[in-house]
Amino acid sequence: MTQPFFMQVFSIKIFFVLTLLVSAHISWAQQRPRPLQLSGLVLDGTEDRLLPVGYANIYVMGKGRGTYSDYNGFFSLVVERGDSLEFSAIGYKTVYFVVPDSMSDDRYSMVQLMTEDTVNLPTAVVFPWPSKEHFKLEFLAMDVSAEMQERAMRNLANERLRDMQVGVQMDANENADYYLRQQANRNYYIGQTPPMNIFNPLAWKEFFDAWKRGDFKKKGNR
Repeated sequence: MTQPFFMQVFSIKIFFVLTLLVSAHISWAQQRPRPLQLSGLVLDGTEDRLLPVGYANIYVMGKGRGTYSDYNGFFSLVVERGDSLEFSAIGYKTVYFVVPDSMSDDRYSMVQLMTEDTVNLPTAVVFPWPSKEHFKLEFLAMDVSAEMQERAMRNLANERLRDMQVGVQMDANENADYYLRQQANRNYYIGQTPPMNIFNPLAWKEFFDAWKRGDFKKKGNR
């Protein structure tokens, strides 16, 4: 049984639309940039030292993704031809790199050199005492009354110093050092189980010594 004329026309139109969609998809896939694996090293090129720059940030600009180098300065990430990369690290000048768009291979290796960034601090001027005699007069005239001594003892008490230590937050350099130490320890034990102090004889010795000293006794039972 033959199909009606309008069904034949409808089938031809559907086939024509599908052909256009497939052709457009193939054309789009061919024109889309193919990703490639970019690997390399980030080195300190200041005065030709060529030392690894650990934990440097590698950011793919405009795409909101990236990675960072490991302790030895090695990194690897997937990029596209023509991407702009930003290399930054604490204490170094920011460097930019454009992935070549004329590459035919799917892998690319590179060595990125970075130079130290000099930070100019405000000038600090130290004014000395005019003379030893003037310093002697000022030192003898210093208020060393009982009230001042009591205030100094309160400020230097262990409890006061501990409270101040808890209340004072770490600055940017301390945070960066702590982060890098944590990452270094984590990368050091990649692929293996970190050691446990329960099998450490030195830790057991410290525990028994503390037990003998009575460090675990409650204050009310002393």
